[in-house]
Amino acid sequence: MANNKKTLIIPMMLIGSMFAVLGFALGINAFFVPFVKEAFHISITMSYLVMTATFLSFVVFGLPSGAIIKKFGYKGGMIIAFLIMAIGFYLIAPAAKLVSFPLLLLALFISGMGQALLTGAVNTYVTILGPPESAASRIAIMGICSKTFYAVASLMLAVFMDLANVRIEDTILPFYIISGVLIVMGFLYYFVPLPEVKAIGEAEDDTSASSSYAVFKTNIFQFPHLLLGVLAIFFDIGVEYIALGTVNDYATILNLPSPENYVWFVSAGMVIGYLFGVIFIPKFMNQNMALLLSTILGIVVTIMIVVFPVGISIFLVALLGLANALMWPAIWPLAIADLGKFTKMGSSFLVMGIIGGAFLPLLFGYVADIASHQVAYLVCLPAYMYIMYYALLGSKIRTKY
Repeated sequence: MANNKKTLIIPMMLIGSMFAVLGFALGINAFFVPFVKEAFHISITMSYLVMTATFLSFVVFGLPSGAIIKKFGYKGGMIIAFLIMAIGFYLIAPAAKLVSFPLLLLALFISGMGQALLTGAVNTYVTILGPPESAASRIAIMGICSKTFYAVASLMLAVFMDLANVRIEDTILPFYIISGVLIVMGFLYYFVPLPEVKAIGEAEDDTSASSSYAVFKTNIFQFPHLLLGVLAIFFDIGVEYIALGTVNDYATILNLPSPENYVWFVSAGMVIGYLFGVIFIPKFMNQNMALLLSTILGIVVTIMIVVFPVGISIFLVALLGLANALMWPAIWPLAIADLGKFTKMGSSFLVMGIIGGAFLPLLFGYVADIASHQVAYLVCLPAYMYIMYYALLGSKIRTKY
């Protein structure tokens, strides 16, 4: 594990660029939700299958991604991820030509497989790249890259695709371009100097005191804080992509001008939250405290969204972005702490938790269909309450054997 700050600069820059790509790939969903609703003449609930297709692949490909990282290393896993994502986005073009919603969902599922692999590789890599107590701060820096490009996706797609005049054939050219760029980037990353790293105790012969907790473990299910962390990731990703993935749709429903730009408010909220993490963790607060404060803010803002007038509530969704920002950076290192030789397998379990991004937005869409978008944000409340439990107790549960 690297501790010299100067040795971290180049790896952090390279990983930051990968987080940007991951953010862009996920940001496509935010634009697609209102677009496919018009293009395929489907319900709100059905349109949120865009997110379900992407995030369902995280649970299907979670364990295989861990095996790929174990065999080819973190860098090898990242390169393979780029190629899988390229294939998935390439298939969006024939889905548009055939006007086939099922084929579009398959394309997003395949792209999601690549995103699952890349997510597991880059998050674990940046976690173990430096001191454990500052892992959340490093992930927060990466989050700035990710969420900035999440919003850039809507901006770029808006150049080719008009939400006010939806034409399915407009998706063909941009996704040929995106696919080509991903292939080129994967090829270039093969040659970059990205050192392979290992977590404390990850080497089979490492029996240091700092990894003694994991030395006597025989399987991954003997780590309660990891298993509870998987559920925390489930709810975290669910609320994160409810905020990021619904705001453009909410603006479209309200007939607001340039609805594709509202995702910038949520992304800006998250970037501000990440900056707080970089400044305050671990100097002024630990990862548990950051997680606890985030959940409290999330609960308060969710209630405000529901009780305030709709013209105000849509801007309050941006505050959900602020509340959500430090959850992932705190949960991930807390969950993989002390896993030793099980670190790569633990990361694949956490990737499977990302399935929350498939189910909670779909539940949001169902409530929006039967009630309203504003009321549907109540779906976030139980999620925040569980994450609060994890911050207070769940992340601290350990067993000796």
